Amino acid sequence: MFDLIWLSLCVILAIVLIIALSIPKRLYLILLEKYKQFATKYKTASEIIRFVICGGIATVVDMFVMGVVMYLMQPKIYISFLNVFINTPTPSTLATVIGTGVGFIVGLLVNYILSILFVFNEKGNSKSTKGFLIFTLLSAIGLGINLGGMYIGFDLIGWNQWLVKVIVTIIVLIYNYVSKRLLLFKNNSKSKI
Repeated sequence: MFDLIWLSLCVILAIVLIIALSIPKRLYLILLEKYKQFATKYKTASEIIRFVICGGIATVVDMFVMGVVMYLMQPKIYISFLNVFINTPTPSTLATVIGTGVGFIVGLLVNYILSILFVFNEKGNSKSTKGFLIFTLLSAIGLGINLGGMYIGFDLIGWNQWLVKVIVTIIVLIYNYVSKRLLLFKNNSKSKI
């Protein structure tokens, strides 16, 4: 059963790659031009879309690292690494909390880099030492929300760790955008941090 799922995922990925590579370059250029027009007209909506995409990438990294940590901490309960995500046995609270913390920190670094490079047009003080410290402080609050949510949802309520992770991730995503947009990635000519 597990091998069939893994094979199916590989086939689906191969089909998606074949389709993506077969789309003419001209179509990509047309879509890029349409996005530029949209981004010019709806700057905030465009910024939120970029934030969600980059946040999605950081979330995938976060969850992957969480899975690696949980697998390394409790290899006896997982038949293979993929069993961390599929047909998961219940891990210890310690493995879940440590995996959540390490995954969040790695995802945070990915999110910081992508936020500066792709998301926010206004860089504010984000590239300075002070900006990095503010980003870290805001993210530490997000980590507290993340860890607290995982503890409440997984340990106290008893929900599946991945369901809790998705719910907490959405809450932290909203918090991250609002706090970083208002406090860090703002126009310096209007106000200083």
